[in-house]
Parts: sequence; structure tokens; C-alpha cells
Amino acid sequence: MEISVGATAISLIKGDITLQETEAIVNAANSTLMGGGGVDGAIHRAGGPSILEECKTIRARMGPLPPGQAVITGGGRLKAKHVIHTVGPIWNGGQSGEPDILSSAYLESLGLAVKNGIKSISFPSISTGAYGYPLEQAARVAVTAVLDFLRTAPPLEKVVFVLFNDHTLRAYEGALHAASREKKG
Repeated sequence: MEISVGATAISLIKGDITLQETEAIVNAANSTLMGGGGVDGAIHRAGGPSILEECKTIRARMGPLPPGQAVITGGGRLKAKHVIHTVGPIWNGGQSGEPDILSSAYLESLGLAVKNGIKSISFPSISTGAYGYPLEQAARVAVTAVLDFLRTAPPLEKVVFVLFNDHTLRAYEGALHAASREKKG
């Protein structure tokens, strides 16, 4: 599925984020920036040790990365030149600011991309794995944040949501359809 927002193409695909050829991919990192499981572990394994070394330098300079914030490293052995590491919220029932933190993770990643002259970026579904954020709710937050950013910021050429399985892809398709209808209505 693909739509356009101004000059930006937004697409949803099922796939492996470590194989994307956008200028940057987003890592659903943990606050330590030291790698982990899921998307985080896959990106560190595929990109090689240089990503971890850069993360260690960032960590030494600023400490743990707070949820909703983002930092950038090189892409190591990945096809993407950059990895933007962001920390999503751990789901606690939705009453602890989770939607705002998740939205911030997407917005901070996009802002960092624009600041670094990046024109294309790929996102995973942040916080929906080990952090337990309900998929449909996370998809709505993610799609809304990206659409809002693109309507007000300098344009990117391409934003791709790279989703791990059919269930996740369907949730994002539903969120994108709903958000597109809301903005037209």
C-alpha cells in the first residue's frame, strides 16, 4: 500500500527492516543502546560492531536514552547509511503517557532525519513486541504522528513502514486508511 502526502510517498510493506535501502532505518532500541532482542538485535547483528561502538560513545556522553527520544549512528554493514535509534514506551495500560511517548519516538526520528539531510527512512512497528503496546493502538499513533509531521515539516521523499508479518501489516493498513479518511472528512 502506498499513499502520498505532498511530495512524500508513504508505503507499508511486509519485510525485514535490516534489508531496506532507504538512507536511514529506525531501530526500536532500548534505553541502554547496547542492543537486545527483536528489531534491535537484528539491526545490531546485520549492521556489525561499528553500530554498537557508536552507541557506546553516545551512551558515554549522554547516559541512557529516554523513551521518546532518538539518536543517530552510521549503518555499519547495512544497506542504509544511517540507523536512527529511538526508545518507545513500555505499555502500562495506556494511562502513563504511552501514546505521547510513542508519538514522540516517531517525531524525534523524523526530525533527526531532516536535520541530517536524510530523504528516505524506514520504520518498524515500535513498542509492539517485547514492550507490549497493543498493535492497533500503536499503528494509529505511528501513522498519525508521521502524517502530522509530513504535513508541517520539510518533505522527505519516502517513508516506509516495514512490518514483520501479515497481522502487523493489516493493522497499519487499517490505521493508514482511517487516518486518510479523517483528514479528508
